[in-house]
Amino acid sequence: MKPLSTEPQPAAADRLVLVHRLIARLNTGGPAIHVVHLAEALDPTRFRTRLITGRITEDEGDMTYYARDRGVEVTEVAGMSRLLSAFGDLRSFLTLVRLFRRERPTIVHTHTAKAGTVGRLAAYVARVPVIVHTFHGHVLGGRYFSRLKTRFFLGIERQLARATDKLVVLTHDQAREMSEGLRVAPSDRFVVIPLGLDLQPFVEVDRAAARSRLRAELGIDQDRPVVGIVGRMVPVKNHELLFDAMALLGRRMDPAPHLIVVGSGEREPTLRAYVKDRGLDDVVHWLGWRKDLPQVFPAFDVTALTSLDEGTPVSLIESLASGTPVVSVAVGGVAEILDGGELGYLVHSAREDEVAAGLESVLGSPPSLEQRERAQKLALERFSIRRLVEDVERLYADLLKRAGVGQT
Repeated sequence: MKPLSTEPQPAAADRLVLVHRLIARLNTGGPAIHVVHLAEALDPTRFRTRLITGRITEDEGDMTYYARDRGVEVTEVAGMSRLLSAFGDLRSFLTLVRLFRRERPTIVHTHTAKAGTVGRLAAYVARVPVIVHTFHGHVLGGRYFSRLKTRFFLGIERQLARATDKLVVLTHDQAREMSEGLRVAPSDRFVVIPLGLDLQPFVEVDRAAARSRLRAELGIDQDRPVVGIVGRMVPVKNHELLFDAMALLGRRMDPAPHLIVVGSGEREPTLRAYVKDRGLDDVVHWLGWRKDLPQVFPAFDVTALTSLDEGTPVSLIESLASGTPVVSVAVGGVAEILDGGELGYLVHSAREDEVAAGLESVLGSPPSLEQRERAQKLALERFSIRRLVEDVERLYADLLKRAGVGQT
């Protein structure tokens, strides 16, 4: 185990609330960004944080650099990852129990399903005073696993909820689904705390220069309509729906729009073959993982999302912050992010003709500058790091008061 990155003087350390924050792995996506910002930005005069994570797999984008660039040291627990492994999960559970008993954190706050299961069990066994869990997506809704596995995991989650002081969700829609639809726990056990992101780089970018530079790099004419998608190449992201919509647009629009695909993952070979089979090779560009996303979004005329399910998709928020309009299937928390369609185009049926119609509408009649600036402003207000930190600190203060421990 690595030591905490910044140790206060002993007398000062005794007055701080120690938070152990767990996430299964720092792979590319919203959860990793979220936990890094919380580890970095919680009030250092009140809280001391250890960020604990497992290992990413080879087919995932690694965001350890994001923590390192912000001075956040990461403690890696061997055996913890997204993969199911009886030996690995038992090993990480025992490691966490020993760590919690040795360091005696006042709060254990887990993020994502695997860390939430192993971490909360370990915190309960170690008698940690306050246990919090954040659901970052809708993995219990039946879109990620088979029906049998979903029922199994849902049963586990209902039991874990009993040992959890507060369950955090990212949207009000998610809170309703978890409490009323899935009956994970009563509604008063949930609190809505949206993501907090560093969106300033997306606002401040020179859009014209970034657009020209990336299009030149990819050999795309500056006037050619371009659709973009950013995300992991996993089944739930449903890239095929977008590829099918692009094939339709190629027959409807002249010139045919190009598609920029940002990301990678386990399904990349399958998706490349899918694109080739549909004769889209000439208009699809594969960028892999990029660390310079503020320089990428301006090259899009529209950002698309065709997932089967979503919690709070970061790509849509970053696109709005960059001034790029969005078209998305209305799943999970998407409609809430887009104000029911006020801030972006919502597709209410997962059909390629409807996705194509949405893309064609936005490409043919893009939002006005005033509309884009309004969406940008609201994204900055709703998903700022400052707002996230204030929400979490308020939650912690309330839970500490209820537990009668570690009050600051």
